[in-house]
Amino acid sequence: MADRITNKLGAAFAPRTLQVIDESHQHHGHGGWREGGETHFRVNIVSEAFRGKSRLERHRLVNAALAEELAERVHALAISAKAPDEG
Repeated sequence: MADRITNKLGAAFAPRTLQVIDESHQHHGHGGWREGGETHFRVNIVSEAFRGKSRLERHRLVNAALAEELAERVHALAISAKAPDEG
């Protein structure tokens, strides 16, 4: 699933940097957790595509790009989406 997320976000946003971190192990036994993990992810992405967009707009873009994954298996997605010149 992490590779799938990486590939989709790479294709959608041509990011300068992209980290996809599976944090499922931290949620064992909590809501949405499933055997085998791959349910809770953190995404750190820097792309020109986010320039001039609000935080909400950026999150909506990422969620739209990953709609299939969110419908199938991914229960939670923490997103940090920034333009290249943002700290």
